[in-house]
Amino acid sequence: MVEVKLTEDCMRLISQFESLTGAGSRDCVMDDRNARLIFVINPGDMGLAIGKKGASIKKASEVMGKKIEVVEYNSNVEQFLKNCFLPAQVTSLVFEGEAGSGEQTVQVEVRDEDRGIAIGKDGKNIFKAKKLAQRQYDIADVQILQKEMDDQPADEQSHL
Repeated sequence: MVEVKLTEDCMRLISQFESLTGAGSRDCVMDDRNARLIFVINPGDMGLAIGKKGASIKKASEVMGKKIEVVEYNSNVEQFLKNCFLPAQVTSLVFEGEAGSGEQTVQVEVRDEDRGIAIGKDGKNIFKAKKLAQRQYDIADVQILQKEMDDQPADEQSHL
């Protein structure tokens, strides 16, 4: 298990987030590139974090002045990575390298129709997954696998 080091700013933001939503948080990433805060919340606290019809997360976002995204923590690295990509559906994960070495990589396969969601606008969802995987599990890189097209003639592929 990797020890996540929190800055004073992160601790303050976590405290503020917890008091606004009632959801416990174990990590916070300030993503200035995408003008958002990403909180890793405790298992089972997703309902509290989001609130009825999104009320809690909207309120926290307004008070904190940034878009807020939440990912539910899981002690199982595979489930945690799947949570990072939600609502995209991950179909498989392939780990390469030794766990905890800081050099491990993960190749993620998602349903074809979820590929855009998994990557996100300007790569922001894959960035989130990479950042959280590195902080929580010391994983060096997360990549989305490019599915090979079936061995169909080129004129048939365009109709898929």
